[in-house]
Amino acid sequence: MDLFSAVVLGIVQGLTEFLPISSSAHVSIVGRLLGQEDPGAAFTAITQLGTEAAVLLYFWRDIVRIVRAWFASLAGRIPRTDPDAVLGWWVILGTLPIGILGLLLQDWIETDLRSLWLTATMLLVFALVILAAERVGRQERELTELTWRQGLGFGLWQALALVPGVSRSGGTIAGGLFMGFTREAAARYSFLLAIPAVLASGGLQLVKVATGDAIGSGTGWGPIAVATVLAFLVGYAVIAWFMRYITTHTFTPFMVYRIVLALVLFGLLGAGVLQP
Repeated sequence: MDLFSAVVLGIVQGLTEFLPISSSAHVSIVGRLLGQEDPGAAFTAITQLGTEAAVLLYFWRDIVRIVRAWFASLAGRIPRTDPDAVLGWWVILGTLPIGILGLLLQDWIETDLRSLWLTATMLLVFALVILAAERVGRQERELTELTWRQGLGFGLWQALALVPGVSRSGGTIAGGLFMGFTREAAARYSFLLAIPAVLASGGLQLVKVATGDAIGSGTGWGPIAVATVLAFLVGYAVIAWFMRYITTHTFTPFMVYRIVLALVLFGLLGAGVLQP
């Protein structure tokens, strides 16, 4: 991968990671339009470390508060029913589905699930799912009302993002809306829930790239580093904008974009302009 492609893909990763439009789909599509092969699951997972660093920076106060409360509850210094301590347990619980399925389906994720036909289909299907969630969801619950069942439910929705085109934030937010949470609560929990999953996935792929075991590990460390730094910088700006946007706006514009992108992608694949 050349430096120009790395710059473009890093910006694309940062722009799309936190919006409900699927960053993995965009990195895969843009990579092929640039004349590159599919950058692969390894490149995507590592550059996601950049965007996840943006999450850590943006939500650092929430993260520190939750982690402190969780450890304090274990030590008996505060009640185990403390809302922040409980939220820490639900984040751990919600991480299990994507962790278990990610390990079990790892080879499939890195090969068969990278098909652009499947990506286009998921872009379209989940646009309709998220539109339905926003229409039927009561949007009245806050994170203080989260139960273990709902925490696990969020995690199951997040696990769907193992398929490119679903969107980690889109899938998790849709699940939250179906369970009656507000857009802001669902988005905030979506970002917190992604932290352990993305850090674990990116760390694993770093090791695999270093040892030459990752698919697409031919990409040099220089382009990967450039893309990751750009993903961090752009991603932070997008988080700040998105969290303000959803307080007064719906997800409908993003869903219209997903549907149009899916139809364009079907057309490009059908015409042979892109190879699946």
